[in-house]
Amino acid sequence: MIDRALDSPLPIDVAIIGGGPAGLAAAVELKSRGVKRVLVLEREEQAGGIPRHCNHPPFGMREFRRVLTGPKYAARLVARAQKAGVEIQTLTTVTDVYPGGELAVASPAGTHLISARRVIYATGVREAPRSARLISGARVQGVVNTGALQSMVYLKGRRPFSRPVIVGSELVAFSALMTCRHAGIRPVAMIEAGPSATARWPSSLLPRLRQVQLHTATRLVAIKGARSVEAAVVSGPDGQEREIACDGVILTGEFTPEAALARCGHLDVDPATCGPVVDQWGRCSDPVYFATGNLLRPVETAGRSWAEGRKTGEWVARDLADGLPQPAGSLRITTRDPLLKYAMPQRICKSQPAGGMGEIQMRVTARVSGNLVARSENATVWRQALNSRPERRIEVAIADIVSRVSEGTVEFSIEEAAT
Repeated sequence: MIDRALDSPLPIDVAIIGGGPAGLAAAVELKSRGVKRVLVLEREEQAGGIPRHCNHPPFGMREFRRVLTGPKYAARLVARAQKAGVEIQTLTTVTDVYPGGELAVASPAGTHLISARRVIYATGVREAPRSARLISGARVQGVVNTGALQSMVYLKGRRPFSRPVIVGSELVAFSALMTCRHAGIRPVAMIEAGPSATARWPSSLLPRLRQVQLHTATRLVAIKGARSVEAAVVSGPDGQEREIACDGVILTGEFTPEAALARCGHLDVDPATCGPVVDQWGRCSDPVYFATGNLLRPVETAGRSWAEGRKTGEWVARDLADGLPQPAGSLRITTRDPLLKYAMPQRICKSQPAGGMGEIQMRVTARVSGNLVARSENATVWRQALNSRPERRIEVAIADIVSRVSEGTVEFSIEEAAT
């Protein structure tokens, strides 16, 4: 039996699914703009998101103008939201969503149906597990992702291994390296399948400072061991396989949006980002629903997610007051080039006044030097030189596109630079 109940006679103006930096920032912004009842639904025991597990700096420079560890940063976000009058319900999972803002939720108190005038998805991202990476070999203990490692070290005081191999070189890989240092764990190597470290300098200097060798153009082929990890089988630049003796493997990065709820619901989902299809205001295919933060695309820092959440809060507050422009036709944004990972937003509303995100965000799958090109009806409408690496943010001003195309589809691709 599902009850239709919550402990307040006031109607819910905005329900926010997810209590990380983006969700909490949106909630505070909504309250600052006079929205009466804002409810954050968080499945974990505490709100704050991934930073709760990252007991190292730097967090908070954008939000609080000081350097904080992840847990202190998360605690400040929660305290700010509570001070603003945001309701935060933890240990509460949204199990289903329905058109018009109706949500099925489960908590220790039971299952309920709640209704909100607007709903914001802010469920974030997760690292790809071993199964999604197609890594062969023994199914043994000692294979974890960064989030699991940080939970073991910081929340449970455990040290799952002493000499692991770290797989990946995105920014989160260096977070894993710092977690290892905190726990007295000494990684034997970091491996990266690409030709260079993915994270920007100076993060890429950290392995050297920690006396951990970074092997580029090297991928994990298999894991060996009886009950626990004994070796990682890797393939290097020459294509030859070799074993690295270790007692653990940390799988980092390869993020995917935590979008199972959206995929199982009624919203349109983009197969490229794996998150909801949105317009420049963050509106989903059901305009009662909005999305923000890393759910939109993997992956940005906590500070950038917080900034995006604030903007989404502003847009939703405007929408509640009938101040958000309604679409009078829209452009569809696509990428069909294997070198382009995604484009977001996937729809641009042709409305006045202009506003919203301001930029179309993209990333590449490999190092690229050439031209980024936009076409509509087989005609080139925009072109710009591009030199980028994977996981680097690429931004194209929406105004540059809508000034050239009135309707239909805009498709982005990459052309080799003329020689």
